[in-house]
Amino acid sequence: MRDELLELILEVSFRREKVTLASGAESDFYLDLRQTLMRPRGIALTGSLILDRLEAGPAVQSVGGMAVGAVPLVSAVLAAAAIRDPKTPLVGFFVRKETKKHGLAKRIEGGFEKGQTVALVEDTVTTGGSTLEALDLVQAAGGHVARVLCIVDRCEGAAEAFASRGIELESLFDRSDLPV
Repeated sequence: MRDELLELILEVSFRREKVTLASGAESDFYLDLRQTLMRPRGIALTGSLILDRLEAGPAVQSVGGMAVGAVPLVSAVLAAAAIRDPKTPLVGFFVRKETKKHGLAKRIEGGFEKGQTVALVEDTVTTGGSTLEALDLVQAAGGHVARVLCIVDRCEGAAEAFASRGIELESLFDRSDLPV
């Protein structure tokens, strides 16, 4: 499954061109993993592989991440969990970039509850900035972030940033898997 997912990522999500990343850094390649996650096989493979990692490590009650990038990934993991165990207690959530201005004015939406042990997920990480922001917000809301997982780590500082917070960044792929 891992090889099949990497092949799909390279086919539909990898571009060799100069871009400015969310971190502000310039890069000679771009990964648009939404292209992979918005394909049936891509979302099925990704959900299953991330769930494998979750099941192999410390248990979590909830999986979530920063909107918009983490939303399809959280959905993929929850769908895979439901297929494996229709009575799974795992729930998902996402963190808004800013507080909603109507309704309940929430910043964290979905199944998150104070006191939960959670895993944060992200499609691609460079410096880890948006996931670190989600981590801070989840902790401030009373959650315990036990794990951070991503599809691709660009190996540009995110692992070190999470390590400084006492959390290991787990990735399905990293820069060495890419033709860069």
